[in-house]
Amino acid sequence: MHTSSSRGLAYASLAASMALVGSYVGLSKLLVAVFPIFLLAWLRFGLAALAMVRWVQRTPGEAPLSPADRRLLFLESFLGNFLFSICMLFGVAATSAVAAGVVMAGIPAAVALLSRLWLKEPLRPRVMAGVACAVAGIVLLALSRHGSSATTPAPWWGYALLLGAVFCEACYMVIGKKLTAQVSPRRISALINLWGLALVTPLGLWQALRFDFGAVHAAHWGLLGFYALAASVVTVWLWMKGLRHVPAQQAGVFSVMLPLSATAVGVLFLGESLALAQVLALGLALTGLLLATWPQRNATAASTPA
Repeated sequence: MHTSSSRGLAYASLAASMALVGSYVGLSKLLVAVFPIFLLAWLRFGLAALAMVRWVQRTPGEAPLSPADRRLLFLESFLGNFLFSICMLFGVAATSAVAAGVVMAGIPAAVALLSRLWLKEPLRPRVMAGVACAVAGIVLLALSRHGSSATTPAPWWGYALLLGAVFCEACYMVIGKKLTAQVSPRRISALINLWGLALVTPLGLWQALRFDFGAVHAAHWGLLGFYALAASVVTVWLWMKGLRHVPAQQAGVFSVMLPLSATAVGVLFLGESLALAQVLALGLALTGLLLATWPQRNATAASTPA
């Protein structure tokens, strides 16, 4: 029926969004080697703003933004775009990639917790079991990808920043659920991108004044265009579209697709090997998805908004 088909499309949108994020992580590393970080962010938001200029307008029948909607849009961009990047970059620099991977595995659990506290969504046992599988899968994946070499001592604030990044991303997902009840996914994507552009413009201009744009190759400009459209346009639109039909805590489980797709890109296109531990991690993560998303016979109509 319409309910099950729209829910299936929502699941596909959420999975595709996170898979696309994972796939361009490797490409963004290539861009960071060419552009300073704040300049890269500024160019990304600027290009995406040009691509989404028509999305800023209200769709027919959509209500004007209320003061509460405007505050949520600012928080969505400040936490999910700006503060998340700062916490993650400086947290990884102070600790290690292994620590970042393990701590970021807590995103589904953080989403479940925040959606319970803020959106009053019930913590269903099967969703919590799915979250546990997803977290276990990503932790195993992070550990297996980076080996078991001894870790160097890291300051406590590095781990605190990584944990802050987890809750910034979780807030992004939960706030997005709140916004999709009033604002169209396309308009949310355009408006939070504009806020991101405004927030990073002073730092972006500061780095642009000292940057040699003539030294950038055409291939890197093309890669920048793909990165801007994928990161600020396609992934955000897909995520917000999926959130309209799925509880936030259930949607948070789809964040497992990020490291899974990054691993798939490494194996299929970068020649990396797939160890047994990574296969087990894939199995755990997919089991988590099935547990959290398999339709319940009794609660179809009640749980899906019109």
